[in-house]
Amino acid sequence: MQLVTVDDIRAAAQRIRGSVIRTPLVPALWADEDRPLWIKPESLQAIGAFKVRGAFNAIASLDDETRARGVVAYSSGNHAQAVAYAAAQYGIPAHIVMPEETPNIKVQATRERGAEVVLCPAGQREKVAAEVVERTGGVLVPPFDHPAIIAGQGTAGLEIAEDLPDVETVLIPVSGGGLASGVGTAIKALCPTAKVFGVEPELAADAAESLRIGRPAQWPIEDRNRTIADGLRSVLSELTFAHLQQVLDGIITVTEDEIRAAVRELAYRAHLIAEPSGAVALAAYRQGATPMGRTVIVLSGGNIEPTMLHEILH
Repeated sequence: MQLVTVDDIRAAAQRIRGSVIRTPLVPALWADEDRPLWIKPESLQAIGAFKVRGAFNAIASLDDETRARGVVAYSSGNHAQAVAYAAAQYGIPAHIVMPEETPNIKVQATRERGAEVVLCPAGQREKVAAEVVERTGGVLVPPFDHPAIIAGQGTAGLEIAEDLPDVETVLIPVSGGGLASGVGTAIKALCPTAKVFGVEPELAADAAESLRIGRPAQWPIEDRNRTIADGLRSVLSELTFAHLQQVLDGIITVTEDEIRAAVRELAYRAHLIAEPSGAVALAAYRQGATPMGRTVIVLSGGNIEPTMLHEILH
């Protein structure tokens, strides 16, 4: 299996330059003295999440004739918005398949980007997306299971390495594994002594089990849907699993209460709005299970329902 390299990620960075925000590393001045902390706030991207990096790289990689046919994606929200946004920038049609349980704020934001949204029952995204591809002739842009997506997400890792070359620990949310695959590849190539950890909810800990048993674990969608972190309910693909085996030093699981506490801390201390999926890296940092030293957490997204944010904060 061909794995993405740091050169692929560098090429992606050139391809998407000007289309995505180069997010800063924000120092968390209230963090533990023996574990200085920086936040990579991908919530500042135009669609509120890191997914725009992979979407732009995947669409930019298509030839003009293929791209003109339009794109199809399936997603619980952030990838949907990212593909819709990138497609609009290129002036091409986008059809997005979203599960019926997707938070309304993400469905509406996807429609507002000009995409046609197709709602489907839980666990049917891939099947319905294949039907839409057949009907429209569009090109499928998967949420994580593609080298161009992984390379695009990895550009966040390039930026971390450039801004903090002596980083010692990087904590990355894990769902389908595209972000952790890309960022981990960049960090291991450019900061080889750094430790890289994936983070996921205990209620959707398929990646932790996958690395433990040596193959992608298949958790039922009903189990994964229990977590408040709706963006972390996907399972690994063979491609992302192969990457994570190479680049992760371990996976940390966090509880629902720890996730909620991290959302509150980011709001009150960092003045950053994080969706539960985006806050899991801080939750892992707060466990204190990672090595001492300079730590970066990836705040992967900030698209949270206002009612949920109100409930968590109060």
